[in-house]
Amino acid sequence: MAGRTTDRCDIAIVGGGLAGGLAALALAAKRPDLDVRLIEPGPVGGNHVWSFFDSDIAKQDRWLVAPLVRHHWPKYDVRFPSHQRSVRMGYKSITGEALAEAVAAALPDGAVIADRAKHVAPDHLLLSRGGRLSAKHVIDARGAVKFPTLVCGWQKFVGRALTIKGGHGVERPVVMDATVEQADGYRFVYLLPFDAETLFVEDTYYSDDPDLDIAAIGDRITAYAAAQGWELAATGREETGREETGVLPVVIAGDFERLWPASDRTARIGVRAGAFHATTGYSLPDAVRTAAILPDLAGRPDLPAILRDRAAAAWRRQRFYRMLGAMLFRAAEPDARYRIFQRFYRLPAGLIARFYAGRSRTADKLRILAGKPPVRVGRAIAALRSFDWQ
Repeated sequence: MAGRTTDRCDIAIVGGGLAGGLAALALAAKRPDLDVRLIEPGPVGGNHVWSFFDSDIAKQDRWLVAPLVRHHWPKYDVRFPSHQRSVRMGYKSITGEALAEAVAAALPDGAVIADRAKHVAPDHLLLSRGGRLSAKHVIDARGAVKFPTLVCGWQKFVGRALTIKGGHGVERPVVMDATVEQADGYRFVYLLPFDAETLFVEDTYYSDDPDLDIAAIGDRITAYAAAQGWELAATGREETGREETGVLPVVIAGDFERLWPASDRTARIGVRAGAFHATTGYSLPDAVRTAAILPDLAGRPDLPAILRDRAAAAWRRQRFYRMLGAMLFRAAEPDARYRIFQRFYRLPAGLIARFYAGRSRTADKLRILAGKPPVRVGRAIAALRSFDWQ
């Protein structure tokens, strides 16, 4: 803990991923009077790219992520077997490196502790390398854990930055290219053009299991590039150093009281608190919202209870999205799941934006469910009957 002379602080944030990093930045900006420590064994932010739509973040909160944006586009594309569309909606990407640089600049020397917490309690934590750090509040932001109390499908992916000789010709992000062969559930390729020759290519699956065969999916990325006629300068992490993998839960059913028991009085944020979109698995919008309010709550002795109440309310609001997960995984045949998204992307842009932000209106929900379903009616009815309406 170079630069620190005590083993006590005001706020100890355990986990330097997206939620923890943003929380540290917000506290440093708005509450410089507080002694904030961030405990993260690996590099803050990791080797990640997080993307978001402009509408995901309220205007009053954009100050927090604006300095982190490394790429931005005014619209994005989607491609399906019988439908293609450009959606005029701002789309931005931030990187783990940008988050790490911002945290390093915002926090004093020694405030980032490169260690793992082997025990976390409401007012202290024990470090793997030895030592105890006491705090007025410990905030657990360690991200995804196993969710044995939840019924889930899975969104899993492998992404690689490729350098393409002569340029790739992709002008804007392709959020879903589902014209590819369907395998292991709903498969699509996600494209982010970082510059004229560098393209981030992510092969994604809405799958029934969380198993991730990185080598096999890497081969599919190479095959996809070849099918586009791209000549690669090199493939994968050997050339750019960026390879990203992930397995995100797509929640179908679950009890929040079991996910975060009331007896657990340690504050939580991010995925650890169940704060992610039940259908997409993405957590950035909630991570920003929570980080933005932390400075006003940091001095409250009931901070853990406030955060838990917020997480529980958000969980209740996600009920509709869990129902969509039930339809996706229980009503649709795996190789036909793309039809659900193909139909969804025929809907108005505003509805799509509110969906990704987790703020669908009642009229939006009715519009999503209206009309002929893209799955068999009998299976849809059975999926709804089996759905846990918590």
